[in-house]
Amino acid sequence: MSQVETSQGAGQPRAERGGYDAAAAEAKWQRFWAEDRTFVARDDDPRERRYMLDMFPYPSGDLHMGHAEAYAMGDVLARIWRMQGYNVMHPIGWDAFGLPAENAAIRNDEHPSRWTYENIETQKKSFKRYGLSLDWSREIHTCDEEYYRWTQWLFLQFFRKGLAYRKDGYVNWCPTDQTVLANEQVKEGLCERCGSVVTKRELTQWYFRITDYAQELLDDMGQLEGTWPDRVLAMQRNWIGRSEGAWVTFAVEGRDEPITVFTTRPDTLHGASFMVVAPDAPLAEEIVSDECRPAFEEYLERVKRTNDIERQSTEHVKTGVPLGVTAVNPVNGESIPIWAGDYVLSEYGSGAIMAVPAHDQRDLDFARTYGLPVRMVIDTGEPDPAVSGIATTGDGAYVNSGSLDGLSDKASAARRIIAELEAAGTGEATVTYRLRDWLLSRQRFWGCPIPIIRCPACGDVPVPEDRLPVRLPDLRGEALAPRGVSPLAAATEWKQVACPRCGADAERDTDTMDTFVDSSWYFFRYCSPQDDEGPFDPAQVRLWSPVDQYVGGVEHATMHLLYSRFFTKVLRDLGLVDFDEPFTRLLNQGQVINEGKAMSKSLGNGVDLGAQLDAYGVDAVRLTVVFAGPPADDIDWADVSPASSLRFLQRAHRLAQDVRAPHGADPAAGDRQRRRATHRAVAEITELVGSGRFNVAIARIMELVNTTRKAIDTGPGAADPAVREAVEFIAQALSLFAPYVAEEMWELLGGAPSIANSTWPTADPALLVADEVTMVVQVQGKVRAKLQVAPDIAEDDAVALALADPKVRRALDGRPVAKTITRLPRMVSIVPGR
Repeated sequence: MSQVETSQGAGQPRAERGGYDAAAAEAKWQRFWAEDRTFVARDDDPRERRYMLDMFPYPSGDLHMGHAEAYAMGDVLARIWRMQGYNVMHPIGWDAFGLPAENAAIRNDEHPSRWTYENIETQKKSFKRYGLSLDWSREIHTCDEEYYRWTQWLFLQFFRKGLAYRKDGYVNWCPTDQTVLANEQVKEGLCERCGSVVTKRELTQWYFRITDYAQELLDDMGQLEGTWPDRVLAMQRNWIGRSEGAWVTFAVEGRDEPITVFTTRPDTLHGASFMVVAPDAPLAEEIVSDECRPAFEEYLERVKRTNDIERQSTEHVKTGVPLGVTAVNPVNGESIPIWAGDYVLSEYGSGAIMAVPAHDQRDLDFARTYGLPVRMVIDTGEPDPAVSGIATTGDGAYVNSGSLDGLSDKASAARRIIAELEAAGTGEATVTYRLRDWLLSRQRFWGCPIPIIRCPACGDVPVPEDRLPVRLPDLRGEALAPRGVSPLAAATEWKQVACPRCGADAERDTDTMDTFVDSSWYFFRYCSPQDDEGPFDPAQVRLWSPVDQYVGGVEHATMHLLYSRFFTKVLRDLGLVDFDEPFTRLLNQGQVINEGKAMSKSLGNGVDLGAQLDAYGVDAVRLTVVFAGPPADDIDWADVSPASSLRFLQRAHRLAQDVRAPHGADPAAGDRQRRRATHRAVAEITELVGSGRFNVAIARIMELVNTTRKAIDTGPGAADPAVREAVEFIAQALSLFAPYVAEEMWELLGGAPSIANSTWPTADPALLVADEVTMVVQVQGKVRAKLQVAPDIAEDDAVALALADPKVRRALDGRPVAKTITRLPRMVSIVPGR
């Protein structure tokens, strides 16, 4: 094998002129797959269908090491399914709207589409080079008018169903990207895209009513148990955050309308000694007294400059101001003061809480800071929190609690107090969720326009469906610069339209949709990508969906995956699909890191995928990323060796060169032990791949390559039909991970192209049963012999064989046998007499 200089430095191994030329094989088989349309899924194919889906790539540049791992994983399953006789759909497209394209357009004084489509072409070439079994006939781009027309159509269906609505309120605001963010896009108080500290801003925004499906999203996780990773299901359950408790109504003195709060501990109502309202909740603005308003407004401005994570931190010193009004505790008639406090969030319940400082540490800290009363209502045997400064949260006997005094069971106390509240009309049992409605408005240009016209007389009017799509105007460069409102707001000619309902002067909505809307239904579009009658053909969706296997990162657990589940349920209720969940199975892949750290330009530890492919070939890189560990584990590129993978592939390739048994030779005429090894490998690798243990399957292929090499070099030799059978299966198994070398091997073996169209073998059960097993013979606990015996050997025969062995006789040294212990067929233990 030659050694050449590459972009990785001198002496790096590359497959060329040593029997297997990786670069030539890649070019050759890419051409063949394209011309042959090898991986095109046919709707009229009668075979059982399988839908393999990779998470939507974003065209931000060329493919990187993370793509290398994720897409190799999905391709393994798509390829084995194809060989197992399924009609496989493995589509590809691009999640093509978004901020990176818009920011590039501002820098380069151009339209975002240029950057987007250029990157798509770059990625497309790399995907094809990477040897993925993709159906390019189904390619889609979310920024194409024929796609976002249907995103708008779906929005209108949500709107008519009451699931899309506008409201005023404080929203998460990214000061860098100059746009609002959904709760799911704020990570530890920072914008998940750019890392800027998120602040609050009051805006009128569009929402999807995902909370209407909160309980169903929880309940239907039962359908996903065992097929989705446990941690993804746990993350979604925690994000939805179901809480059982009660709504409790507090009358406000001097105000007709009461305050209703949610509490998970109605049993502690007698200990509620004040109330706290989130400063940025509309309620605070409504109830603050004229005397307290100046101080409140100054305080509100300070709170706006902090983020929710800071406000919720246990290290944060809680602050507040009095609102100058009091409420009435419904269980004891006590007047209690109402404060605004930064530790209460506007999105929790009604934005107000009842404070029970004796039994909640946050309430206690606030009470001690401002001298508010603390009343213990559960005696846990611990010191009084009013003295100790430590809230008691355990169980105990109820005290100072009216009708609850003497009880010690929390559930019984909660039931009794709720019954009293319901009888008095001041409360009721309820369930709430942490989940909030999906905020989908974005104040940027490069996204799907919201198809609503705002009319002074008619209000929000849907754009008529026959006028879709609402196309983006031709804005570029500096016109796209963020200004706190959407760039579309300045596109006067585009914005000003007649109301479709009354004909009066009106304006288009100038926000665009969150790009997660585009990616919440793309997998349905793949089923009929050229359909111009609707977003997809429901009949084709019934044929192909739900997705059999989805592959992607766990970082989308509470965004894309949750949104897609919500969309599917709405589309089901609209009669467009007939199932509850979009993705039957989910496989998460880990990250590719380097020297223990995530790759980044600032660290200078990036690994260029293109350079790795140039140095070692696609097959070696694909094999390396899959062999490095279980799919969900991170891969440290510093710890792996694509050079070793390349050497292994060259050894495998030489097997095909050395086979001498003719094509079509009957394997049954070959060496039975050799066939037994092959069929065991078939059974094991089939099971390992099906269960997602791809790295172990590769290890098993390596073992079979080594034993087959020995069989060629010794024993029956290269002319043995059993050797051909082994090498043919090695090529098929390798095609899952290293398709180019597998195609070359298959061609050398005389197989018809492509190996992707070959039939995956089934292990012969008769060859999985061993003819012989090793029986260990012990004398006084020491191993003296190892004998090959039949698996069903009788006990008398086993003992006789053991006693006849020369080594056993020497160990007995003429002594009689006092006892034999057998564990057939694996062991005979002999105890000699004196």
